[in-house]
Amino acid sequence: MVEHRIEGRKRKMVQQRTPRQERSQQRRGEILRTTATLLERVGFDDLTTILIAREMGISVGSLYHYFPNKQAILYALGEQWLAEQTRALEEIAAQDLEGMDLADFIEVAFPRMLAVYREQRGLLPLVQAMWAVPELRDLDDEHDEMIINRLAVMFQRLGLPQSKAERERRGRLMLEMTHALFISIVEQSGPRAARSLADLKALGLTLLSRD
Repeated sequence: MVEHRIEGRKRKMVQQRTPRQERSQQRRGEILRTTATLLERVGFDDLTTILIAREMGISVGSLYHYFPNKQAILYALGEQWLAEQTRALEEIAAQDLEGMDLADFIEVAFPRMLAVYREQRGLLPLVQAMWAVPELRDLDDEHDEMIINRLAVMFQRLGLPQSKAERERRGRLMLEMTHALFISIVEQSGPRAARSLADLKALGLTLLSRD
């Protein structure tokens, strides 16, 4: 009987806790979405927790219940950016890379990678500033190393004959090149954006095709 009562209390506690946890996750998501919108509107330097709370119609104290400071919110947004980048690379890696030539790979990879920049547009001011923010520098380094390592593995699957070090070097060049130009392309539209993406694809093909 005692065991049954204990199990019953545990079930009741879980049932009571779950809605609160769900509401907490929803509120955290609202804070992150609001912050991303404000980043695009006011920029990184003018973003404050007071502005975030005002935009949401809550007190700063309520905001601090979910995030202790501005840096914690930005770090969570940085993790979100890293997760979306990882998801895109996993989708590319799931393709039959062994059966592709380099042009096919670029046609698959570049639009998918660009889609992350378009979908996460509000985070671009943060992404541009991550390297300069001490609290986000380690996350920025983690982001770069993750992409470089995954690109190097994909290059190997594509049959690039270079050494691992050379594949990683080209992965870093690919990251720096695409990152800079994707940020530019999302600010463009119509034929101009299409032309810029076509030019980027040509640059990528030249980089990977070099002996």
